[in-house]
Amino acid sequence: MLEKVLIGSKRYWGWVLFLLAMIGVGFLAYLYQYFNGLGVTGMSRDVPWGLYIAQFTFLVGVAASAVMVVIPYYLHDFKLFSKLAVLGEFVAVAAVTMCITFILVDMGQPTRVTNVFLHPTPNSLMFWDTVVCFGYLILNVIITFVTFGAERKSVAPPSWIKPVIYLSIPWAISIHTVTAFLYAGLAARPFWMTAILAPRFLASAFAAGPSLLILLCLILRRFADYDVGEVAIRKLGVIVTYAMAANVFFIALELFTAIYSGIPAHMEHFEYMYFGLHGHNFLVPWMWLSALLSVGSLLVLLTPSLRNNLKWLGTACVMVFFGLWIEKGMGLVITGFVPNPLEEVTEYVPSGVEIMIALGIWSLGFLIITGLYKIAVSVRKADPTISPAH
Repeated sequence: MLEKVLIGSKRYWGWVLFLLAMIGVGFLAYLYQYFNGLGVTGMSRDVPWGLYIAQFTFLVGVAASAVMVVIPYYLHDFKLFSKLAVLGEFVAVAAVTMCITFILVDMGQPTRVTNVFLHPTPNSLMFWDTVVCFGYLILNVIITFVTFGAERKSVAPPSWIKPVIYLSIPWAISIHTVTAFLYAGLAARPFWMTAILAPRFLASAFAAGPSLLILLCLILRRFADYDVGEVAIRKLGVIVTYAMAANVFFIALELFTAIYSGIPAHMEHFEYMYFGLHGHNFLVPWMWLSALLSVGSLLVLLTPSLRNNLKWLGTACVMVFFGLWIEKGMGLVITGFVPNPLEEVTEYVPSGVEIMIALGIWSLGFLIITGLYKIAVSVRKADPTISPAH
């Protein structure tokens, strides 16, 4: 099947070469960072987590969201998602790969990651986050390889894969729950120390991930002449609607708690995000843009006539994805450090090196998705009689 990746149109190869060029730029930027240290980034003593961890946090949710197509198809025999299931799992594989890569570039010496396994510390949430991320990647690779291989041969997958699929469902929820616990367990960071953080993470994940999957399906429909079905896309749009409504509701709860309580330690973080604090306002335009995108997308999604129109649905999904990318990435991570426990403000702005490395890793993820989708589409179009095995 891998030979399918090497066959394509000029447009396909142009896209692949563009991604490879971006990966190359990102790798050169990383070499510069590796030899000069993390001082070339915008991070500091007061803000030790920046763009890299923000992308990691967002992408863990994208990876976990594959469960939103796995549950209906494998657990409830919802056959409309037959073509979506493997595409969602492919997205999970790419997203987890990007998550791991962002962690590696965030460390001054990436070889230190091996210490997590050489010297395991079960009472550390960082240890468990590493375990669940690597475990989820392995589960999705096994599931996609076995199920798609069976589909290609038009036979039922082996019986032993069903328990693995069922295991991947709670595992998907666990990877984002443990990531939320990493933040919520830090007592000195009141912005993160909230019991609703894990539900917020899951709600945003189940909105952003399916939104990306819908956009990818629309791209396949437009450029690859491969249709997963309008009904399936619209059903996935309903999932995005419920998840996005829950996410906006959870954020409103956080705002109410912070503002009504009047506790400065809670209010100052939100003040910094939306109005600036002591003259520092880097995040303000970004957070207002995120709010507008989130509310605007929700209004479209809550209107059935607009949501059922694929053009409007695609627009809403773009708004959801980028709105949550801002809010859950930079907004959530950076604001937790501003102000610091001593009430001092040290603003963080990502450096050009960080941005180039981040773009390179995102390009790596899209290259993985491109290759995997190329295989899936080529195999299914070569033999239209193939029906996804169940």
